Amino acid sequence: MSQINTKEELENWVSHHWDEIHQYLDQWQNEIEVPLTSSVDIRESKTKIAPVDHNTYPAGFNNICQKDLKNASELFKKYFEKKGNIKTVGLIPESHTKNTYYLENLYYLKETISDSGVNVMLISPDNNLFGEDKTIIELESFSGQKIQIHKVITQDNQFFLSSDKSINFDMIILNHDQSQPLLVDWNQFKTPVYPSPFMGWYNRSKVKHFSCYHQVVQKFCTHFKLNPNIIQAKFKFVDDIDFESKEGIEQLAVQAGELFLELPPDSSLFLKASQGTYGMGISVVKSKEEILSMNRKTRNKMDVGKNNIKFTSVLIQEGIETIIKYNGAPAEITVYLINGKPTGGFMRFNPQKGTQANLNSQGMLYQKYCISEIKQGNDYQCKEAAYCIIARLAVIASAYENSTKEII
Repeated sequence: MSQINTKEELENWVSHHWDEIHQYLDQWQNEIEVPLTSSVDIRESKTKIAPVDHNTYPAGFNNICQKDLKNASELFKKYFEKKGNIKTVGLIPESHTKNTYYLENLYYLKETISDSGVNVMLISPDNNLFGEDKTIIELESFSGQKIQIHKVITQDNQFFLSSDKSINFDMIILNHDQSQPLLVDWNQFKTPVYPSPFMGWYNRSKVKHFSCYHQVVQKFCTHFKLNPNIIQAKFKFVDDIDFESKEGIEQLAVQAGELFLELPPDSSLFLKASQGTYGMGISVVKSKEEILSMNRKTRNKMDVGKNNIKFTSVLIQEGIETIIKYNGAPAEITVYLINGKPTGGFMRFNPQKGTQANLNSQGMLYQKYCISEIKQGNDYQCKEAAYCIIARLAVIASAYENSTKEII
């Protein structure tokens, strides 16, 4: 097989070698445990398709189509069977329960897990959610779905309902990124917890993730004879930055200037706080001079993120100018995965932004699309197939972030 050098060749190859590629990735996943849940943001330009972010605790299951949610239930079922006799699962949500869109996500995630055949309870050890007297809170999602969250206490390094200690949880599933860590000694916790409680942005780093992704891509592309530049964004990084005092800003500008020299004219760069989440800690620049002349408002945005996490490390990432549009607005793709297997997706589009902007910001909207019926030879789904393969590579990369295993 000759080397695949263009995006069009990539899409055609993925469509006609779908089974072979997945067998290879399945075998790779057997060597290292990937996160139970993941979402990967993907941008497509004229020349490449590349991931631009990976989240371990996705919060948009309400944006997944019904067919794909059914497939997700099957993937959860296979996962539980692999882990043993799983009957009761505790699902821990984020604590920002006033966000009714997030509650919509919780409802669909809980129903999807429940449809796999296990008993699921929404639980939280965060006392601030309940007050002094309550052991259960009842909430309503954006569309009016009712959900209950049960208060749990930690005893003997396990969770028990504060109202009924007879219920035993066989597994805990986290949908909480712990930017503000829960008061739980996860190192001593007895009940299995998935995804790992150490995969939140309080502990992860975008710099490390994309460094791992670069190595994963090199291995994958060497095996299948692909040009690695068509499935990854170029990047650099700078540590020890203080946007408030401007310390390290000049070095950030120098590194950005060097990366601009590797890109075509009129390119943009994304400056991303290495521990940023929810679209926070992101700026888009067209020149290194823009970095040197950042005003206080922009520096404040780059300085502190969710739950007052101080940003001190920055990923400088090639801006992938999206060619995807929905209703005339620029869009990007998000793929959801269960145990590293693609199970659903949607387009995030933003009529208020341009094709080189951060679309995960005010004004964003979502459009569902189904991916669970992709199979080899479906040329009309070749783009979706390519997105799925790239998402799988990103999830494998995330598995190496806190692993002692090397990518050989």
